[in-house]
Amino acid sequence: MLRKAILAYGVLAVIGAIVLALAGIITGLVFYLFVNGAVVIAALLFERGRYHPPITPGGKWEETEERFVDPSTGQLMKVRYNPQTGARDYIPVNPPS
Repeated sequence: MLRKAILAYGVLAVIGAIVLALAGIITGLVFYLFVNGAVVIAALLFERGRYHPPITPGGKWEETEERFVDPSTGQLMKVRYNPQTGARDYIPVNPPS
């Protein structure tokens, strides 16, 4: 929901800048709106997989003693570690049925 609202802001800012420029209003506001909207849109498009890259199957995974409660789901999670790649994987301790 928040992602859609932020994307809508970016699109409206770019469209507003274009409309103002076509109306002959060339000011710092037009430049600001266009750059601001373009940065917001680009950030949303490129941020998508940055924080949670997909875990590739295979390799040697070692279970750690680390456990934590996922704040978004309330589910107890365990952590696995792949010493070959340094990747970490988070798995529910009791997956929902």
